[in-house]
Amino acid sequence: MRALISVSDKSGITQFAKSLEELGYEIISTGGTYKLLKEEGIGVVEVSEVTKFPEMFDGRVKTLNPLIHGGILHIRDNAAHAKTAKDYGIVGIDLVCVNLYPFKETIAKTDDFNEIIENIDIGGPAMVRSAAKNFSDVIVVTDILDYDVVVEALKNGQNSLEFRRDLMIKAYEHTAMYDSAIANYMNKRFKGGFGQKQFIVGSKAFDTRYGENPHQQGALYEFDYFFTTNFKILKGEASFNNMTDINSAVKIAASFGDAPAVCIVKHANPCGFAIKNTLLESYEEALKCDPISAFGGVVAVNGTLDVGLANKINEIFIEVIIAANVTPEALKVFESKKRIKIFSQDSKYLVLNGDAHDFKHIDGGFVYQESDAVSDDEVKNAKQQSKRAANKEELKDLEIAYKIAALTKSNCVVYVKNSAMVAIGMGMTSRVDAAKAALAKAKEVGLDVSGAALASEAFFPFRDSIDAAASAGVKAIIEPGGSIRDDDVIKACDEFDIALYFTGVRHFLH
Repeated sequence: MRALISVSDKSGITQFAKSLEELGYEIISTGGTYKLLKEEGIGVVEVSEVTKFPEMFDGRVKTLNPLIHGGILHIRDNAAHAKTAKDYGIVGIDLVCVNLYPFKETIAKTDDFNEIIENIDIGGPAMVRSAAKNFSDVIVVTDILDYDVVVEALKNGQNSLEFRRDLMIKAYEHTAMYDSAIANYMNKRFKGGFGQKQFIVGSKAFDTRYGENPHQQGALYEFDYFFTTNFKILKGEASFNNMTDINSAVKIAASFGDAPAVCIVKHANPCGFAIKNTLLESYEEALKCDPISAFGGVVAVNGTLDVGLANKINEIFIEVIIAANVTPEALKVFESKKRIKIFSQDSKYLVLNGDAHDFKHIDGGFVYQESDAVSDDEVKNAKQQSKRAANKEELKDLEIAYKIAALTKSNCVVYVKNSAMVAIGMGMTSRVDAAKAALAKAKEVGLDVSGAALASEAFFPFRDSIDAAASAGVKAIIEPGGSIRDDDVIKACDEFDIALYFTGVRHFLH
């Protein structure tokens, strides 16, 4: 039996090779892998001894040889294949262990195109694809986490066709991801990121409880192991809808740096938000905005969920809590609650992956774009349009309202007072309807909107929204501007002594 080992990531490879040698495998290898295994006392044969050709062209050609690929690809129980192999002295290779040149790591650390090109693997993917194609006879190993699994299977007689088939699937996933990274990089470098093909590749983090509905299967796929690193399941099992709601809540709560922000979300829309002196105070204020919608919702805590906050949250039914960190005492508060789900990022504050692009499925394809975000200075540099200027507290409220509006389904308006959201209207076909719906909800729950700051993620097309805001006592407004009736809006604000600011940037979210 023969095993070919050629790896870029050499973690665990020495012990794997020793185990294969103990099982009777002859080890053949290349370059740095060969040198390492030889130094560790493994009886390894260099590939050039098999092919009778030296590595050439600065290592670009090592394994591209019929004695290698014939050894991998010939079908063992095919008489014609067996005869050809014998005629040309081709010896079977029964296990191929390969991981590829570190392309993603290279582009992360350098812009040197020559270095990047040299870290595009050729022989590795060829061997992986050959071994995967002939999985009926060959074991292909591309994941260092499978080393022990493969050894145990060989020791215990579990090297079945099904076992090799699973490894084959992982191998094609491995090369597909690798090639996708290269294609996407080249498109980014030379085509502005929008080439003829776009590859979206994620690794499965876990199965969700189900999809949007119980009859649908679902799973979470991650970029760059973000959730594996930053998502700890402390209680319960996440559903598809939980993850989309968590995404909405965390995006808002994490938008304020280290501030003690708490965001409450229901069906992917914020129904409560506040930044007060403590997380407990923030939660209490956030809950006032819409306590009815908050029932069964998601709470994102930009800091540590402690026992005091846990006891307060536990007063009503909250389905999901996502916090930067959770104390053992806080977790114990929910011990008897079977339906609640609690997750942590095991960090000081909530973090985002900061994806450069996003996409949305539509029937027959997907639309793809650069990710949207409110820049750090967008509100700070907003241009005053009104005679009256906002005071310090109003400017703070405007920033909070604007960031929430940018992350809420259009059409939307957000009212913030004393660093807490007091009204919100979202997902409406009319902006004035969104404003009216928000005010009606605030009145229903007994919240005073007078003195609040108002934000809209897009311009107000008419002054009617300003009239409605003025009647509610709004003192400051921020919006992108850009309407042909901006002058009417500015005039209305001056009539009501409302401070008005234009950012010049629209933030639709559909």
